[in-house]
Amino acid sequence: MAKVDKEKKVKKVAKTASVKTSAVKAVKQAKEIKVKVEKVQKTPKVVLEYDKQKIIDKFGQKKGDTGSPEVQVALLSLKIDKLAEHLEINKKDNHSRRGLLKVIAKRRRILNYLEKLDEKRYKKLIKEIGLKK
Repeated sequence: MAKVDKEKKVKKVAKTASVKTSAVKAVKQAKEIKVKVEKVQKTPKVVLEYDKQKIIDKFGQKKGDTGSPEVQVALLSLKIDKLAEHLEINKKDNHSRRGLLKVIAKRRRILNYLEKLDEKRYKKLIKEIGLKK
């Protein structure tokens, strides 16, 4: 009987030890994630409000204008910022990385169109959004 009790105690201790080690690992991972999130929040991003309706009102040529190049570029810039933040935390998320590259290319195409259409509007938009070119 004593031998059986010892085996049960050993198994119990082993279970609690594995639970404790996994709990410790989970706490460490949570701390790492908080640190990464804090780093992301401290980095300066494009000066856009993170509200689609505010962006549409700000960049639209008239009320409810969602199709103009300015609004499209501003909304795509918002999407790019969110994806970039996501990728800073999740470095191995290659599917989102591909999506980010597609959105960047689409924004570039719209900007090229706007530059050919009206250079004043293009320069004003670049300045407001804070893009380099």
